Amino acid sequence: MIYPIVKFGDPVLEKPSATVTTFDDDLKRLVEDMFESMYAAHGVGLAAPQIGISKRIAVVDVTFKEDAGAKLVLINPEIILKEGRQRGTEGCLSIPEFREEVTRAKTVTVRAQDSNGKFFEHTGEDLLARAFLHETDHLIGKLYISHVSALKRDLIKRKIKKLVKAGEW
Repeated sequence: MIYPIVKFGDPVLEKPSATVTTFDDDLKRLVEDMFESMYAAHGVGLAAPQIGISKRIAVVDVTFKEDAGAKLVLINPEIILKEGRQRGTEGCLSIPEFREEVTRAKTVTVRAQDSNGKFFEHTGEDLLARAFLHETDHLIGKLYISHVSALKRDLIKRKIKKLVKAGEW
């Protein structure tokens, strides 16, 4: 099932998500639906709040279906190590058509659970590191625009208000 992507302005995007405690078939189905929804929206990462579900779940595939082994399920993820710095253009499925330069760690290690509840650690660099940070931010109610200057952030918010007013958001 493909879920619609929740856009900036929806309160679910700005509140911390609930910890997942039940690892069952419903969770596995949700994870598959999240991958399907992410691919349909042409993304490389998706957090559950972006489909209106306030749970600590994220899916990532920076290869966008090119490598089936690159699909990552992050349940209850925690960033345990950040090293280096990278600066690059970042966007978000929940803030479509806006992209900004964001500085993030170059190498990131995340500790999470898979869809069976098993704990694991995974280290990523460059785009994967950026995806880990971006998606885990979503799970604490934070959007990538919180990493840009206040001036740029206000400009984006004003543009979105105009789009909302015009019925285009």
